[in-house]
Amino acid sequence: MEAAPDQHLIAAVRSALWELSDPDRAAGAQAYMKSSVPSLGVRVPDVRRIAAHATAEFPPASAAGLRATALQLWRTAAFREERYAAIDLTGNRLVANDLDMLPVYEEIIRTGAWWDFADGVSGRICNLLLAHPAEMSAVLRTWSRDPDFWIRRASITSQLRAKEATDTVLLADVIEPNLADREFFIRKAIGWALREYAKTAPEWVQEFVALHGQEMSPLSRREALRRISTGRPQRPR
Repeated sequence: MEAAPDQHLIAAVRSALWELSDPDRAAGAQAYMKSSVPSLGVRVPDVRRIAAHATAEFPPASAAGLRATALQLWRTAAFREERYAAIDLTGNRLVANDLDMLPVYEEIIRTGAWWDFADGVSGRICNLLLAHPAEMSAVLRTWSRDPDFWIRRASITSQLRAKEATDTVLLADVIEPNLADREFFIRKAIGWALREYAKTAPEWVQEFVALHGQEMSPLSRREALRRISTGRPQRPR
């Protein structure tokens, strides 16, 4: 028997979001996101605070219950911030390394179909990869060739937070099938993933770009090398 979603927790999230709604900010936020999904105009830090407070007030009894609650909030959301809150619920320690969360993240990526939702679960996927490298590596290699470019983007950005734990073979394996893709969000993801890893291993990134330079888009190449010293004096930051 499947766990039931916690309707009290969902109601608490929605009530708190409505209390902070700002029509002027909502109009600007929707225009910025270039999306048909309406906004309440609630700041992202406030959404996170609301999700944390609601979870503290109505603690999930089980991982299955938390999954059910997050999915119902996601599926029935009328506003963007409700979906952000659903993603925030998945950060709970009950499900931090739970492979059963993978279908939840996949649903969020496929049905959200926009960069803020896909990137919102990137860190969660990284946690699963670090906790279950064999299982997740196989999944991410499959994702890297999926017809849905948001799923492919998720495979590319899956190690943004891995730093020294980055699996470079996997990183290359998920990027290479997408090098020729003309989709902006794929090209940007490739550059982003390489730029982040360049903070840890700039030589590896330089070698990868040198090897694939002819295949990479100018955007991906420029982003990948943006933080790597070229020998010229660097501008103070």
